[in-house]
Amino acid sequence: MEAHTLLSDTTFEKQFQEGSLDPALFTHEAHLRLAWLYLTQYRVESAIPKICTEIKRFAGRHGAPDKFNRTVTVAAVKAIRHFMLKSKAKSFREFITEFPRLKYHFKDLMAAHYSFDIYNDPKAKQYFLRPDVVPFD
Repeated sequence: MEAHTLLSDTTFEKQFQEGSLDPALFTHEAHLRLAWLYLTQYRVESAIPKICTEIKRFAGRHGAPDKFNRTVTVAAVKAIRHFMLKSKAKSFREFITEFPRLKYHFKDLMAAHYSFDIYNDPKAKQYFLRPDVVPFD
């Protein structure tokens, strides 16, 4: 169990938005949790810009503005939404247990959509680059 799961959804989201969440807690799984939380509250069209703005702000507050990657962030939200549409989960823990591929094989999942390295492409960091292999739903 990752440390971010010790926080309630409300506390996790609030600390993240305020910038008081310990950056060590903002793991890959915590990114997925944040996207899941936003998608349970907002339509995907609203969740994407909100999460992009807030992750970019969080990274900047913690001295790592270069870590934000718009393509990875948007693609993650779209992938989570895809799996949420198939899910019966009532909590993030149930959701990630139902779809562990998002946590353990995320790069493979992205490689099914992109033929290039979205993690290190300078354009991918600034702009959302559409998949060139398989589009998202």
